[in-house]
Amino acid sequence: MLDFLFYFFAAITLVSALLMVLSPNAVNGAMCMIVAFVGTAAMFVLLEAYFLAILQILVYAGAVMVLFLFIIMLLDVEKDDVGTFSREKLTIGASVVGFALMVVLVCQAFSGAHLPEPALLPVPENPSGSEDGLVFTTSSKSFGYSLFTKYMLPFQVTGFLLLAAMIGVIVVSKKPKENQDS
Repeated sequence: MLDFLFYFFAAITLVSALLMVLSPNAVNGAMCMIVAFVGTAAMFVLLEAYFLAILQILVYAGAVMVLFLFIIMLLDVEKDDVGTFSREKLTIGASVVGFALMVVLVCQAFSGAHLPEPALLPVPENPSGSEDGLVFTTSSKSFGYSLFTKYMLPFQVTGFLLLAAMIGVIVVSKKPKENQDS
């Protein structure tokens, strides 16, 4: 039964992600992205990672997608023929780069040379010699402890990438000022 549920939610996630990419309407693409996030959260539940599933629903499907939809509505995307040649070249270039990246990742996955898996951090019930009195007993606390100690650099890099994406959305959404002199 667990295998069937995994394949079911994986199919929902993949189909909705494909529809998101192929959707000509930005709002429909965002709705498909929400379905993909919910499918991913369901797979986290199957892995018994309930905390990550709740975070996936609350943070991504909730807050981030509401922000995306708000920005999409503010952009007022119009179809115009200006710059279609450069968009076509950009689309072809991005497709080639994406396909090359996919080929490299598939070859790397089947080559057998993988990065070593990181060891799990032990979280003691009663740490000896604990000066600050912190005791990490629940899974969310141990997740936070691991995130802010061992994985602090990737966490900070992710934050800067999200900041860059937010600045990019703000720059794209600003409308050019028209001359008031005419």
